[in-house]
Amino acid sequence: MRAVVVGSGFGGLAAAIRLSAAGHDVTILEKRDRIGGRAYQYELEGFRFDAGPTVLTAPFMFEELFALAGETLADHVTLVPLDPFYRAFDGDGAPFDFHADDDALQAEVARRSPRDAAGFRRLQEHIRRIFDVFYPYTERPLMQLRAMVRMLPYLLRHGAALGVRRVVDRCIRDPFLRRTLSFHPLLIGGDPASTPALYELIAEFERRWGVHYAVGGTGALVDALGDLFTRLGGTIVCDVDVERILVDDGAVRGVRARDGREWEADVVVSNADPGYTYGELLQKAPASAARRPSSRRPVEPSMSLHVLYFGADRTWPASPLHHHNLLFRGDPDRALRRVFGRSGSGRRAAPDAADDLFLYVHVPTRTDASIAPPGCEALYVLVASPPLPSRPEGPDVAAAVDARVRDRVLDVLEAGYLPGLRDHLVVEHAIGPEHFRDVLNTPRGAAFSLRPTLFQSGWFRPHNRSPKVDGLYLVGAGTHPGAGVPAVLASGKIAATLIAERTGAGTSARSARSARSAS
Repeated sequence: MRAVVVGSGFGGLAAAIRLSAAGHDVTILEKRDRIGGRAYQYELEGFRFDAGPTVLTAPFMFEELFALAGETLADHVTLVPLDPFYRAFDGDGAPFDFHADDDALQAEVARRSPRDAAGFRRLQEHIRRIFDVFYPYTERPLMQLRAMVRMLPYLLRHGAALGVRRVVDRCIRDPFLRRTLSFHPLLIGGDPASTPALYELIAEFERRWGVHYAVGGTGALVDALGDLFTRLGGTIVCDVDVERILVDDGAVRGVRARDGREWEADVVVSNADPGYTYGELLQKAPASAARRPSSRRPVEPSMSLHVLYFGADRTWPASPLHHHNLLFRGDPDRALRRVFGRSGSGRRAAPDAADDLFLYVHVPTRTDASIAPPGCEALYVLVASPPLPSRPEGPDVAAAVDARVRDRVLDVLEAGYLPGLRDHLVVEHAIGPEHFRDVLNTPRGAAFSLRPTLFQSGWFRPHNRSPKVDGLYLVGAGTHPGAGVPAVLASGKIAATLIAERTGAGTSARSARSARSAS
């Protein structure tokens, strides 16, 4: 069988590797000059900056892919476990560490707020119960409504339909701990107030399997997966901007690039955003193909991002920053209203002050000096941002917002964490909502595709197999089970399983038993 995979993010790579391991003829077509999708890596004057995901958990999901070829992940990539997972700072700069060890984390909570120690234990147990019930659904397709109906009693019984913030607030009283322990939805583009607690699966993934860093950056892991795919006989073609998925009599027959080249295929796996896949690659196919035919709800995009990359010609050994850092400043509700409280029809406004921002600061040189020149520091700063308005804005608006975000971020970093940073910058790069829209082809620049709400989860989310076009499969953040590296890898597994059912051939003939089942 001939398969074409459009896009080479983690979802596309995972599907392609599984299909190639099953003996199919697989070609990946990538728009950019190198693979990775959102996990692209920039190389600038001796610095390496990961463009997207930097938090890696559930390494067994990567190990499964290498096992398909009879290989071992550790022979190709070095994953370093991090402890703490994150360091969060309150408005006064006081730190809180998300320790890998349960007892150490309990002690950290008690240190911050002794009255919340018992409540935190209840919260952890609640999250574990949610995980045990809903984790199996993250690796199986939810193509039929009855599957979602079967989940409903569990959603209600375990409070998994409630907002994450509400579940945390029931157990925790300290204001800083409330915002800190409910931050995980932000990692997948969601508002902690409206993201269902079933997405607290993310926190349990971290607790069970840790948070890791790939030496050389996430890009090193992407390159290793690309090499694995080619060793399995797959073909990667970069600098191919796919213009159309070709369909005859309701079934795919291949794809065509903007330069006129065509690739024939029996199945097409789209790692593009579902909105772009259905709205552009299928040349305005019925909107019902993108989501459930009965759904009349407008699509809610996830938040977007400003991501700033800084290379400095010195390090700050005395800085309190760790590898992964969360900076909570001012009124968190005000910051989140700026990101999530808009209808999308009006103009964007530049942040008035640093307190309008939620910042995630990644300092990989704390763990891996090889990604920067000797004696230098590499920084990645993620700033939560509203999606782009429905009506186009002029370049002047974008430039003003970008400049104000940069200034406010540098103000925060210089004031409390990296004094004198501006004077030591030797490399800068930045991407914003327009990058996600124009380069990564995500409608309205939504960095995580769809917002993780209850009615954009499970059966309500765009399906991994198209209900309208035979032979079309979807993977990535916009499909089931959702955004985040483990979920995106799972989407590739689900798509490969559905294709195996279609062809009557399994993908497990050359695979080893899952590392998860052995753990």
